[in-house]
Amino acid sequence: MIDLSWSHILIVVIVALVVIGPRDLPRFMHMAGRWMGKARAMADQFRKSFDEMSRQAELDELRNELNSLRSHRPLAETEAALHQPVLPSDMTSEPAEPDPVPPAP
Repeated sequence: MIDLSWSHILIVVIVALVVIGPRDLPRFMHMAGRWMGKARAMADQFRKSFDEMSRQAELDELRNELNSLRSHRPLAETEAALHQPVLPSDMTSEPAEPDPVPPAP
């Protein structure tokens, strides 16, 4: 941003008053204000598009990282271990049916 002190602004106003004249100065200031408004609008639009591009680049980077994690599956061994039975195979056989209890006389 241009660094202007009050003395610099006063010099610019006096020169504009002498060069442009007091009658055309309001019209010139109005026109200069419009130019400044257009310049600010263009700068704001540029900043928004730049922010959008950087946000899109971050999203693409995250998407690529997520896809690489999906393809590599670093926790696949852990998932397979979770599906293994906890009890040894000799303990998993079905227990024998209990003897039927004879009815009480």
